[in-house]
Amino acid sequence: MLRLVFIAGLFGLGQCGNDETVAGYGGADRIWQLTEIDGTAFDATATVTFPESGKIAGKAACNSYSGKMDAPYPWFETGPLAATRMACPELESETTFLTALGEMSQSEVSGDTLILTNESGREMVFKASE
Repeated sequence: MLRLVFIAGLFGLGQCGNDETVAGYGGADRIWQLTEIDGTAFDATATVTFPESGKIAGKAACNSYSGKMDAPYPWFETGPLAATRMACPELESETTFLTALGEMSQSEVSGDTLILTNESGREMVFKASE
């Protein structure tokens, strides 16, 4: 019986923290600040975080957002995103950000850089903030 409990315990430990999403490959525990979309500097503030396995959240230019994100790395696919509804002068930038984020399909984490891309050549570049 003791062996069975020990083996079950080891199996359970192996399953904990087995995050196959972008968060599990260096994206977790960081706040990713958007620096550019499609080669153009992004002048507003927008962030992406991966607060827990299978989740995405952040701050768009005006509003906070969150949603599901459980595609295995390097794939990137968000579920529907829920966002607060505050008005601000940066709503156009926010729409640009959230639209682009929803179109991304691949991710690459390299040091302090996160790059999201899609098949049609769009690209979002994020830097880990200090």
